[in-house]
This record gives sequence, structure tokens and C-alpha cells, in this order.
Amino acid sequence: VQLQASGGGLVQAGGSLRLSCAASGFTADSYSIAWFRQVPGREREGVLCIDCNGGNTYYADSVKGRFTISRDNAKNTLYLQMNSLKPEDTAVYYCAARINYIGSYYWGDHHEYDYWGQGTLVTVSS
Repeated sequence: VQLQASGGGLVQAGGSLRLSCAASGFTADSYSIAWFRQVPGREREGVLCIDCNGGNTYYADSVKGRFTISRDNAKNTLYLQMNSLKPEDTAVYYCAARINYIGSYYWGDHHEYDYWGQGTLVTVSS
């Protein structure tokens, strides 16, 4: 099972980026998939999650209305579209997959996830 995150880069505030998370070794639509981000010295933060807790999509308050997630099942790839970027969005972004165990969980807890991509750096300049 592998996740490959890509698409990070440098963008000015107000700009957009699209991150990709390519899954291999499993069918991504049978897992919960989340994006997290992390800055040095801080805990990994949940950004959003698709197909979590029985098919729900969750967003962190800080990205609602600006970030969206989509998937291309034919390519086994998920995308994080980030619009209206702010300097505080600067972080390493990770995609993660969680087996759909029975029972509910907090989607934003990084300990809940079974597989992780390697991270891609997003830098938003002011």
C-alpha cells in the first residue's frame, strides 16, 4: 500500500494550488482518505477527510469555503484543491488512508490513519 502526494510549491497569497494523492496497492474508494498538514514544532493538523465515518466529508474550520477534495476513481487518485491561499496555510501536506473499521472516530486525529504519503511542501508568500 502506497500513497504518493505531489503538487506542492510556492504561491502568492490569494492564489491556488492543487495537490494530488495517488494510491497504489489498494482501491482508494474503499478507504477513508484525509489530508493533514504540519508545520515545524506543531502537531499534524487535519485539513479534510472524504468518506469518513460512514461516507461523510469533513473540513477543518480554517479551510472551509476555500479547500475542496475530489477523487478520480479511474486513476485511483484524490485531489485537494486549495483556493484563496493564506500565509498560514504554509505547511507540509500529507495524505493518509484509513481502513474502514467498524465504529466511529475523530477524523482529525492522525493516529487513526493506517497509511501515509511522504508529504509535499506548500509555501504561501504574503
